[in-house]
Amino acid sequence: MWKALLTSLCLVLGTAGQAAAHFGMVIPSASTVSDREEARITLNLSFTHPMDMQGMPLALPKIFKVVVNGEEHNLVDSLQPATVADHEAWSAVYDIRRPGVYQFVMEPMPYWEPAEDRYIIHYTKTCVAAFGGEDGWDEPVGLKTEIVPLTRPFGNYAGNVFQGRVLLDGKPVPYAEVEVEYYNQDHARKAPNPYLVTQVIRADANAVFTYGVPFAGWWGFAALTGSPDSLEHDGSPKSVELGAVLWTQFVNP
Repeated sequence: MWKALLTSLCLVLGTAGQAAAHFGMVIPSASTVSDREEARITLNLSFTHPMDMQGMPLALPKIFKVVVNGEEHNLVDSLQPATVADHEAWSAVYDIRRPGVYQFVMEPMPYWEPAEDRYIIHYTKTCVAAFGGEDGWDEPVGLKTEIVPLTRPFGNYAGNVFQGRVLLDGKPVPYAEVEVEYYNQDHARKAPNPYLVTQVIRADANAVFTYGVPFAGWWGFAALTGSPDSLEHDGSPKSVELGAVLWTQFVNP
């Protein structure tokens, strides 16, 4: 009897683990801007399990900036407290004034995850294309780790195939593990089983991953690697999970 109970408990814990993918999130109110009335966008920053809409508190990010036309602009001072999935988050309003591809980037403070006995740092970015601008979407922005899209990360239909390349310290990461989740903001979707909450793929030998997007909405790609450096917690060194996270929107025809 006890053996059966222990087996059942292990299955439950294993299932819970499958549904517990963390994602840094930077979600703009629009992924493309084509007229002046849409030029003021709102960006929500959070740390969430996006499919299950379970949140974790996000401290004020270490870095929040926009990169456009080769220029960087610090946006940390524009952040205002917000709530996402019932937890501390941040929001900002940004006025887009000229054509270009705007890459919004967040580097959070390290997040201590007691269940995993380690820290998590997700370097997160998203792109907004404005007024016909298309240049620069495939250019890295110099993060510790990042996904460089090989498919244009805006103006895509649901059903399209998406590709990206995983970098760490500017170098490709062959066979990197990439987690994929849908931002289930309105709780409109329900995964048929826990394995479909977080989908997992591997990059190839050239650090390129490929994913066919099944339905419209915001989709997050998180390429996970370990840091050679540790961080101290309660006097003990702890490992650090690094995540290169990219969010992109797919729309219905």
